[in-house]
Formats: sequence, C-alpha cells, structure tokens
Amino acid sequence: MAALEKVEEHRSHSGVQGVYRHGSTSTGTEMTFSVFVPEHEEGAKLPVLWFLSGLTCTHANVTEKGEYRAACAEHGVIFVAPDTSPRGEDVPDDEAYDFGKGAGFYVDATEQPWAKHFRMRRYVEQELPAILAEHFPVDIDRQGITGHSMGGHGALTIGLRNPDRFRSVSAFSPIVSPLNCPWGEKALGGYLGPDRDGWREYDACALIEDGSRLEHLLVDQGTGDDFLESQLKTHLLAEACEKAGMPVEIRMQPGYDHSYYFISSFMAEHVGWHAERLKD
Repeated sequence: MAALEKVEEHRSHSGVQGVYRHGSTSTGTEMTFSVFVPEHEEGAKLPVLWFLSGLTCTHANVTEKGEYRAACAEHGVIFVAPDTSPRGEDVPDDEAYDFGKGAGFYVDATEQPWAKHFRMRRYVEQELPAILAEHFPVDIDRQGITGHSMGGHGALTIGLRNPDRFRSVSAFSPIVSPLNCPWGEKALGGYLGPDRDGWREYDACALIEDGSRLEHLLVDQGTGDDFLESQLKTHLLAEACEKAGMPVEIRMQPGYDHSYYFISSFMAEHVGWHAERLKD
C-alpha cells in the first residue's frame, strides 16, 4: 500500500475536498495532489475526472478557482488534480516560467539533468492511478481527462495514447501542437533532445496524424486569448481531426481569455459532458 499523507480535508457540497502528499517512485520526490469525492453510498465506485493544470500552476489553482465541486456533486464524479512537475531543493529548475519546475509538460524526460525527476507522464499514466485505486472509491473503468493550456496538451496526448482507459477527453485552451509553437519547441527540445521524431508522442496533432483516435473530444477556446495565435493554434487540431475523420467539438468562446475566469465559466459544462459519457 502506498503511504499517503493527508495535508488537509474540507467538507464541501456534501462531499470531501482533500489535498494529499506521498513519496513518488516516478519522480523521486514528494508529490502533492487534490481529490474531491462527492457524497455517495457506502461501497459505491464513482467515475473519475482528471484535471491537468498549465504552466506555473500546482494542484491548488484549479482546486481554489475551478468551481467544479457543485457539478461533481450533482453528477457523482470524483475530481483529481495532480501537480504540474516534481518539486524540491534537489530538483533542477530554469529561470524562465515555461521550463523546469511548474512546467513538466507531462513528458518523461530523457535529457540531463531533467531525466532523474521529470517523469510526469509515468506519474500521471501509471503511479497516481494506482494510488487513487488504493485510497479512493474510483471506478477505474470510468475515467475522463481534461486540462488547461499545457495541461490541455497533457489531457489530449495522454487521452490519445490511452483511448481504452479514458472514455472522454476535453480541454480548455490547449497547446495542440508543441512541435509547432515556441513553448513546445523549448520544452520538448530541452526534456527530450533534438530528435523531433521522438517528440511526436507528445503532440496531439502528430498522434492523430499517426493513427491515434478518440471517440469523444471537446475543446473550449477563448477568442480573446493572447496565446491563441502564437502558442495554442487551435486551428491545427481542427485540421488534423478533419483530415483523419475524427469527431471533435471545438467551441470558440467569444471574448474569453486564458485565465481561470474562462475555465470556471465552462467547467460545470465539461463535468456534465464527461459524466454523460462515464455512465455505467
């Protein structure tokens, strides 16, 4: 059994919002994550929705600003929010906000000095799901995943690589093609090295081009997002899905920016959308 430390728990919407810490075998550091468990019958197993956060964020950003608990309580969905990178005094970092701590990009790094600790793909895909199954009433056969910005990139790529695990995938203002934007080129080059062919498994558009498919995909993107043209490039995802014949609902939301004001405006809709697809 993985040892789990309770950092805090709060009663909310008749459920429990908690924050927990554990020693990670993936990153070699302590990792912190939050979980909301709605009220439920004893012995019941509930569907789970993962939320992956963006650059500079921790678990706390969506936990405090995401406004998901009422919807999760209504639909009976567990909500899980991991951190965005390993942390600690021995963990390497970069002076810029878009690389190093807070910017793990949900990859397993292969380049030094990052390879020892920056293994967020393994953490999210393997280690944390096992911990959740040990300690929380999750139904591992009913999982959805969503995320914002860098976390939207994580949700898309993890969902595309694991379509049998995640019944539903959505994203808020995701980085849809790290191969084709400055944030992605810096992160993937730094963590994975110069061979761009090795980056393709971390690029949603490339994964679709290479044959990966999703049955249910929803994307919300604000038209007032300062990063839309330079970093996010939503049109590339639309083009990749159209070329592949893969269904996708992309909603361009007029005037919304990149902030949690945007995310919280549509979070309840995303929770309900996932809940519909995670029914028994």
